[in-house]
Amino acid sequence: MTPEEHRMLMETRELTEENAAILKSIQRTSRFSLFFRIIYWAIIIGSAVGAYYLIQPYVDTLKDAYSSLL
Repeated sequence: MTPEEHRMLMETRELTEENAAILKSIQRTSRFSLFFRIIYWAIIIGSAVGAYYLIQPYVDTLKDAYSSLL
């Protein structure tokens, strides 16, 4: 192997290692993003369900009042 080929091979190896590190970073960021999106939507859906159960007695009272008017 000539010195020029060896140098090119070493440059290619360094670039490959750098690309692998960048890809791992991107993958880690993607996983964190997915996790936090799931938590975000769970909080939104959970608070909507909680609000419904909190307001349900008032809605039932209004429905009964409306039914008695009819």
